[in-house]
Amino acid sequence: MASTSEPCTVASRHRKKPRRPRRRREADFPCSLSVEERRLYKHIPEKIDYVAHPLFSSRDAEERLLGPKAKVDVPKWTYFTELADDVSPEAAGRAVLKPEDEATLFLRYNFARYQLSKLIKAQRRRPTGARAQKMVHWYRRALKARSDVVQANMALVLAMAKRTRIPSVEFGELVSEGNMALLRSVEKFDVSRGFKFSTYACRAILKSFNRLATKTGRYRQRFPTEFDPELERSDYDVRKHEMQREDSVEALREILAYNRARLSDVERRIVMERFAIRSRGKARTLAEVGRMVGLTNERVRQIQNLALSKIRTALDEQFLAI
Repeated sequence: MASTSEPCTVASRHRKKPRRPRRRREADFPCSLSVEERRLYKHIPEKIDYVAHPLFSSRDAEERLLGPKAKVDVPKWTYFTELADDVSPEAAGRAVLKPEDEATLFLRYNFARYQLSKLIKAQRRRPTGARAQKMVHWYRRALKARSDVVQANMALVLAMAKRTRIPSVEFGELVSEGNMALLRSVEKFDVSRGFKFSTYACRAILKSFNRLATKTGRYRQRFPTEFDPELERSDYDVRKHEMQREDSVEALREILAYNRARLSDVERRIVMERFAIRSRGKARTLAEVGRMVGLTNERVRQIQNLALSKIRTALDEQFLAI
């Protein structure tokens, strides 16, 4: 009987499955790395992107971008404010990065990512200690170049934030959103196109402000009032106290109605008038009750205390019986 299964050929037996990228394990961290280098090595992403440039393929690219002659003076960012109105050109004055220095910084950053990308692919196939050290070295260079670019363009965020007014959004929140847009712009900017980075970054920062305004408006539609911690507090204890008070008043009325505390007529009248149990209105003072029953204030107080003691005993007997 002929088999209906497909014949097993040599090609099908030796067909290779697609290899999955192997994640970096603790065993891949060579002992030759220091503690700080191991920490950086763990933070290197599995895949890194870069903006390509023809200069990267030349042999002297590293010398031209990172050599002694490629020194770039990065303007120091030392001013920050929480209030937009407090920023003045005199207080925030700082040097401007030259166009050629700006191009050098971006080429340096992308060249470091280019080198790091090649090392990551090779390290994924066969991890070695020497290559791990190179990866840490180029990762440091990439972080340093990105830090220089961001530091030189931090003023763009404040400039755009001062021009933008969004209701119910604080100035510090605008600056935070602009900083994130600035970082994204650094990752995507292509210096080979000949444009200034400020032209590209300012547009990205303003678009991020528009997204923040849309998100804030949507939030205000759903939550029109500000957060009030007092409104979040539970009123269970207050309602429970009110219920207990109403139950106690009803029990007291029942005791007085059926005279279960064995009160005299004067005692019943004094208690009802003093605590407004009969009328449920305003309670009377000792002097007013004394004039009604023809007794002094002190005698009314003594009779009241004696009646309350009898009522308390009757309440205890009632609830213990239940």
